[in-house]
Amino acid sequence: MRSILYTAFIGSILLAACGQQQQQAGPMAPAAVNVTLEAVKPGNPLYYDEFPATLTALNQVELRAQVSGFVTGIHFKDGQRVRKGQLLYSIDAQLYNANYQQAVANLNVQEANLARAQKDADRYHELQKNDAVARQLVDNADAALEVAKKQVDAAKASNAAAQTSVRYTRITAPFDGLIGISMVKPGAPVTAGQTILNTVSTTGEMAVDFNLDQSQIYRFSQLLNTTPKDSIFQLAFGSDEYPAPGKLVLLDRAVDAQTGTIKARVVFPNKEERLRAGMNGTLKVKNASGEQALLIPYKAVVEQLGEFFVYKKTDSSTVTQQKVVLGKPIGTDIIIQSGLQAGDSIVTQGVQNLREGAKIASVPPAAPAPAKQ
Repeated sequence: MRSILYTAFIGSILLAACGQQQQQAGPMAPAAVNVTLEAVKPGNPLYYDEFPATLTALNQVELRAQVSGFVTGIHFKDGQRVRKGQLLYSIDAQLYNANYQQAVANLNVQEANLARAQKDADRYHELQKNDAVARQLVDNADAALEVAKKQVDAAKASNAAAQTSVRYTRITAPFDGLIGISMVKPGAPVTAGQTILNTVSTTGEMAVDFNLDQSQIYRFSQLLNTTPKDSIFQLAFGSDEYPAPGKLVLLDRAVDAQTGTIKARVVFPNKEERLRAGMNGTLKVKNASGEQALLIPYKAVVEQLGEFFVYKKTDSSTVTQQKVVLGKPIGTDIIIQSGLQAGDSIVTQGVQNLREGAKIASVPPAAPAPAKQ
């Protein structure tokens, strides 16, 4: 019995000694995380800035009646090409012709009155030379002559207005272009300045107007001197690209103070008339600045609460989270606008196992998985 107690006492002493050794040794250091590192290198990547694009004609006008009446004739086929000055619509001109004839007759009357007033004034002036008429009668004759002249001027103005109304009953094409589908039919009533009859637009070239951030004004001002052969401006509709390049022709007069943008215009040739006003697509602008950029694999980026980070290697073989500002994605890579410098070493594989200050061990990149057959 005494030997058993002695053995238990010795065992307890040994256990206490082991516990003290473990407390003195402390917790074991975490193992290094295997990661793949890659140095950040500058490059000159080729990419396109993209802008939503709506095509507009360089010249387009809505045809509206300038006199009220009924449509008496449509002198074209919907969708056909028209020439400047070509007759398109006729509006009932009977009333306007009658008004014009009345204005001509009134002008003739006023001109006859003017001739009579002129003769009266001349006669009174001859009598005045011989002191054979009162001065008041001479003044009255001169006043009547001036009134007659003003009445002739008013009659001429009325005559011109009536003639213009007659001319407005014939609506002609304002320029060479393509006319749309007529909005009215023969016999339809139209109201001056309100009723839209049709739309005519040019088709030889089509414009893309888009809003440009004011920070890019300097870059695009330089692009004003490029030629279409440079292929800087391309137009795409989904996966289809328009074969002919465009040309930047203007930047608007001023920046919009509310949006901080300025309107720019790119013109595309349209000889085959494959482009139509109102089409929606994407304007692609090639990066032609010539400036180098930092490009890293997009898989190295970690997002946290709307901000973006990468794990950067420190001198002590640990990693620290480095905040970055992302730029244009290019395939599986992305441009870094700020936060990194050329030569920085970042983690590109094993990011999911890291935390701030974690110790790392560099390993070669993992081989890609074999394709399934």
